[in-house]
Amino acid sequence: MRLLHTMLRVGDMDRAIEFYTKVLGMTLLRKHDNEEYQYTLAFIGYQPESEGAVLELTYNWGTSEYDLGSAYGHIAIEVDNAAEACERIRNNGGNVVREAGPVKGGSTVIAFVEDPDGYKIELIEKRADAHNF
Repeated sequence: MRLLHTMLRVGDMDRAIEFYTKVLGMTLLRKHDNEEYQYTLAFIGYQPESEGAVLELTYNWGTSEYDLGSAYGHIAIEVDNAAEACERIRNNGGNVVREAGPVKGGSTVIAFVEDPDGYKIELIEKRADAHNF
């Protein structure tokens, strides 16, 4: 078994694709409109679906926002330098909601950004001794 994708419902597909491709540097891998059931799917990621997990963005036609609920946490992305990633994201119109710094109770450097629909994305700075929070 392997993880294929995580699905996020979005209120504006073009806005979401622009954020994930232009601000976070992902690639639009494929996109499909379903006329009969009135939804659009877009798959985005840093690598082809055959090589790793991606995000599935789902736009249900006519729905512009969702209640994210209290169970959702965040998506995590590894970056070489969290502070530089925050600056690049900010310069590309992204919203940094927690600046780069050590995780509470640990030494791993993290930051948080938010996509246009309010989903949180954690940036985790790459470490030689990965996964030691």
